[in-house]
Amino acid sequence: MVDLEALKRALHAHGKVVRVVIAGVKGSTPREVGAAMIVSREGLVSGTIGGGTLEHEAITKARHLSAPVVDNRALGPDLGQCCGGAVTLVYDRFDTMPDVQNGLILRRITGTNEAPLALRRKLAEARNGNLETGTQLIDGWLIEPVQTPTTPLWVWGAGHVGRAMVTTAAPLPDLDIKWIDTSPDRFPERAPESVTVLPAARPERLVAHAPANASHLILTYSHALDLALCDALLRHDFAFAGLIGSRSKWARFRHRLSAAGHSSARIDSITCPIGDPSMGKHPQEIAISTLWALKTQMARQDALRDMTG
Repeated sequence: MVDLEALKRALHAHGKVVRVVIAGVKGSTPREVGAAMIVSREGLVSGTIGGGTLEHEAITKARHLSAPVVDNRALGPDLGQCCGGAVTLVYDRFDTMPDVQNGLILRRITGTNEAPLALRRKLAEARNGNLETGTQLIDGWLIEPVQTPTTPLWVWGAGHVGRAMVTTAAPLPDLDIKWIDTSPDRFPERAPESVTVLPAARPERLVAHAPANASHLILTYSHALDLALCDALLRHDFAFAGLIGSRSKWARFRHRLSAAGHSSARIDSITCPIGDPSMGKHPQEIAISTLWALKTQMARQDALRDMTG
């Protein structure tokens, strides 16, 4: 998938860049079709295609590329890697932002100037809403969907744990992250560019604006604010809600939330403590264990949706 924001930032910073895209795989490979990285004359800008030697050689080639090219590499014989598979890499040069049609980007790499029939059929299906396509190389033309974050994640609190959580989660392509705290000076001077920062004097009032499928991580500096957010979330729909804290803190919160009129079953929909406490209490350890648990739950929900259609 094409990360348009990452490409825009790279072009703004470097003027011209090369996207290296995995357009095909056979056998065992480090990354999947659609994985991509952006390279400037100075070196890697963002992304990864994995594979150590494969990526190192691809960066070197992309830095000095003068024209788009398709490169087929056997990882074992060509590069001496343990993976026994092969990859097709597309090197595509950019100096301006590409056109987007129906959520797809179409680029001629080595093909004829006229789009082949098979590709025109794919585009017609996309226009009619009948095509869910991944990255494909068709007769020298590369077709890719635009990357759109599909999973809302709302992080409440910009303290040490909140900052660790956001910086760890920000590179994940499927997360649309909103970061909330009580004032602008609670946030670092520079937040990750993919994250939306929302200062609010009364953060709990923003809960009503969160989508019903959002996941929430409550990590604020104030137990009173934590409680207000839990109360607001229990009156709203959410996919996941997690609260940082000890078991004794959660026991007090359960009592107060029950007194506020919430049923025990509803209160149980909030997870506290978040993550795996056995991994440690360092902010980064909390972030890693929490995001691991959250991503695992998301994968299970996706698998369930696929099974039920």
